[in-house]
Amino acid sequence: MKGRLLIVDDERGIVIALKGLFTKEGYEVETAESGEEALEKVKAGLFHVIITDLSMKGMSGLDLLKKVREMDPACAVLMITAYGTQRIAVDAMKAGAEDYLPKPFDNDELRLKVRKVMETQLLKRAHSQLLEQVRLETGLFENMIGRSRPMLRVFETIDKVAPTDVTVLIRGESGTGKELVARAIHFRSSRSRRPFIAVNCAAFSRELVESELFGHEKGAFTGAVARREGKFEAADGGTLFLDEIGDMALETQAKLLRVLQEQKFERIGGNQTLSVDVRIIAATNQDLEAMIAQGKFREDLYYRLKVVEIRVPPVRERREDIPVMVQHFIKDACARFSTPPKQLTPEAMRACVEAPWKGNARSLKAAIEQAVILSAGVEITPEDLFAGSEPEGDRGAAPAPSRASASIENGDSQLTFREAKEKFVGDWEREFFVRALRATGGNISRAAERTGMYRQSFQQKMRELGITLADIGIAPKGEGN
Repeated sequence: MKGRLLIVDDERGIVIALKGLFTKEGYEVETAESGEEALEKVKAGLFHVIITDLSMKGMSGLDLLKKVREMDPACAVLMITAYGTQRIAVDAMKAGAEDYLPKPFDNDELRLKVRKVMETQLLKRAHSQLLEQVRLETGLFENMIGRSRPMLRVFETIDKVAPTDVTVLIRGESGTGKELVARAIHFRSSRSRRPFIAVNCAAFSRELVESELFGHEKGAFTGAVARREGKFEAADGGTLFLDEIGDMALETQAKLLRVLQEQKFERIGGNQTLSVDVRIIAATNQDLEAMIAQGKFREDLYYRLKVVEIRVPPVRERREDIPVMVQHFIKDACARFSTPPKQLTPEAMRACVEAPWKGNARSLKAAIEQAVILSAGVEITPEDLFAGSEPEGDRGAAPAPSRASASIENGDSQLTFREAKEKFVGDWEREFFVRALRATGGNISRAAERTGMYRQSFQQKMRELGITLADIGIAPKGEGN
């Protein structure tokens, strides 16, 4: 593939000379004699590299660079600078220019710079095309799985928003993969080499959330025995993911709004103002609009967060993705648990597709992991998936005894298969988490690792399911709990 090159300069002689030079190099070359003309050409077609003079009449090269970065972040821009403008060229590098060359420049040096940048650009484009082909064939996109139209819309939005620095609000039910979306945005952005820091706003009290976010000075409150760096400082240059933003206290929301607007804050108990460069991505499963009407969420913060909104669909709205998700989860579970390759029987796959999965992808993954562990052979049956709790009649085979089947025998025999699964899915999920805790002797950290979850998420799920160590006959043993 030939590289496409755009040369921009308001001196016609330089434009003609450079066009001749790079046409001989085998590139497809177009020219523009102003920044405005260059932008029209960028809108009309793809360019791999742009060479532009920094000082031009009308739109400057720096302004052109900023516009190009918005329109096509993948395009590389080389700056040509006049004598004495090197300081401005450094600003251009900070704004995203690939390199700069002072006038009068050497043709051979410029040719080598362009060749190096062009080769890199062509490799990046080829790599992106290969990844896109793999994604279409496998349904895998940055650790997310889906070929359905709703998920493809999510992937397309991630691709568009990732190269920018806008704030993103991710919405969706629990277990749909909101943090995966946030990580995908980060790792497909120019901040990918900087930290991605996640904070669960629901896991801490107001005082602790503020300490987590902004840090504190020694003696700021009882127990503050030393200065502590907050998550904003830790995420400087990268991305801060605020999960469950709807659970944040109003007072903390006001402080967060100030940081979003000014990129400045003070540690708790401190007077020094700190500046940070952080991209914010927030997520919630709550109705923020209703919370605003009730006075529980700040409207100004809502609009500041919702520059771009991404809604992650629940599994029930993309059932065509379930077979692909199942295959991925089975392969991952077999590798983690060191078991031979396994597969679902047709009956088990049908049960998976029809199940309500109130916990969405998280519940589906948990059921698959349970099945991989419990299944005796290479085939996974519905009994392995749901601990034998489906009612008789759906598959023509009698289910194994369980709390669910006992309940059916005691008066719920008129339930349909789908109704029964919806009614008892909490029991299946609870049993899975209880088994993980018992297998690790009640060590929550190890149980979370065993199930492929973060400790905080595991604890949150324990609270949702009403599980305590005491209730299941395990005494806490220390720090891991």
